[in-house]
Amino acid sequence: MTEVATPRRAELSRKTGETQVRVAINLDGEGRVEVHTGIGFLDHMLQLLGHRAGIDLRIEALGDLEVDDHHLTEDVAIVLGRTIGQALGTKTSLRRYGSALMPMDEVLVAVALDLSGRICFVSNYAPRRESVGDLSTEMIPHFFKTLAAEAKLTLHFNFIHPGENEHHRVEALFKGFGQALGQAAEMLTDRPPFIPSTKGVLEGVE
Repeated sequence: MTEVATPRRAELSRKTGETQVRVAINLDGEGRVEVHTGIGFLDHMLQLLGHRAGIDLRIEALGDLEVDDHHLTEDVAIVLGRTIGQALGTKTSLRRYGSALMPMDEVLVAVALDLSGRICFVSNYAPRRESVGDLSTEMIPHFFKTLAAEAKLTLHFNFIHPGENEHHRVEALFKGFGQALGQAAEMLTDRPPFIPSTKGVLEGVE
């Protein structure tokens, strides 16, 4: 595993016997996103995530898709989560909290996250189809649970209205997460540098 970091930017690569994944992020970007994983629907969702977050995001991944989509989807979540955490650095002057009430046609989901350094994932997403495109729906909560663990963040999904369309449900999750992440990662520069906690330190920050 190799890592390179600069303020608000990070790049990380990971290679195993099952996958090769490289992720680069600029949290102060303009929503420029390029994703190639070999899983078309996952590419589409990650493009939406980066766009809604307003970050620059590049993901290149290869894996054993001849087996199934599990290893690659999981490993993309691992590397993406670690890269987000690395790019956040000391978390000085972050807004820290982000939330979104995301409609996608008939679907409505509430998304909230906290860049606390404490790992927590709560979701009431209940897929009604086995897959959307070439992505297994059982991998959706696993993707976000893994990402939350690797980025060391608290993440909640609550479907207020689950609607009828699986594509809409999944899209609302990725868009909502992106929107909340962009908000939480915002730098508050209208005051002197500060740690966004009354304790004076965030968990997981050295």
